Amino acid sequence: MTPVELSRTVLRAMRRAVDAGELSVAVPEVVRVERPGPGGCGDYATNVALQVARAAGRSPRQVAEVLSPRLAREPGIAGIDITGPGFLNITLAGTRGDALVRDVLARGGCYGHVHPDTGQLAQLHVPHEVRAVVVADALRRILRSQGVLVRTTCDEALDPDWVTVLDVRVDAYGRPPEGLRTLRPVPAPEDPLRLGRDAARWALLHPAGHDRPRVGDEHLAQRESNPLFRVRYAHARSRALTRNAADLGFESEATSGHAGGLRDQEAQEAQEVLDVLTAYPHALASAARHHAPDRLARHLVTTADALLAFQHTVLPVGDEKPSAAHRARLALAEAAGTVLAGGLSLLGISAPDHL
Repeated sequence: MTPVELSRTVLRAMRRAVDAGELSVAVPEVVRVERPGPGGCGDYATNVALQVARAAGRSPRQVAEVLSPRLAREPGIAGIDITGPGFLNITLAGTRGDALVRDVLARGGCYGHVHPDTGQLAQLHVPHEVRAVVVADALRRILRSQGVLVRTTCDEALDPDWVTVLDVRVDAYGRPPEGLRTLRPVPAPEDPLRLGRDAARWALLHPAGHDRPRVGDEHLAQRESNPLFRVRYAHARSRALTRNAADLGFESEATSGHAGGLRDQEAQEAQEVLDVLTAYPHALASAARHHAPDRLARHLVTTADALLAFQHTVLPVGDEKPSAAHRARLALAEAAGTVLAGGLSLLGISAPDHL
């Protein structure tokens, strides 16, 4: 059950409570569901009881107590807990993680993309400066992933080396239309081309637009302190896990076994991978909405760190035989690798299978 579907379920439960005379209040058009905050529990939480309590003439907790049993009877919901002044904490039936992993693997690089096109149009104009051009090129890719048709323009024709080394393009040159705001990230302090396409693009895209980028050799270092290395290494590890599993005679399968046989810490690491996969479409949408490719880059680092912490639990150890739990964990690792590859592609950066 997606957050949108869950929001509709909460609204449906409220309408039924109103129809039955248990509540006297206008049903809101939209209900927000989100990850539980501190002190919460379950998969999602909503503050709808606090939202309507005054209009209903009840305390938030009384409203929550009316809605709780109705929500608990809805298909796909395993349990309801009331916390704080009246937050409804919702635990979904156990297949949520399986459905998410299957969705990621089925959609591949298009996971998190919006289809069909929304009909929205966007124009991005940049000065003749290398970082601005790279940011606009990444935003073109990200906005297209969200169903937006994009036109990019620049004050002057691009330097040929920018095109050949950094793989950037714009649609037209010249002055922008009157009233169009020019995209002006803080310029690069020096020429990044010597880093090559992948490291140069990362160096220019990973910092927020208002931050001064660093274009030193640290982006080429093959060590954990380099975020680009961690992201690409995590993707390569996901591919290596698939190859190693094949050598052991098994393949991935998205079944309800991500945490099977795992100790508490390892189960938490699996949950962290599920959480970053769930958040990926939101990170893409946020990067598009705020014209901030750095938001996508930072989410890829978080995804890589979650996968690298989890990957040691995927394959059988010693004389252990491959089980359904191993197949499920492999599917989760492959889904994380899929997200890393798709996100890097939107930034214009390669995701090698071997590193």
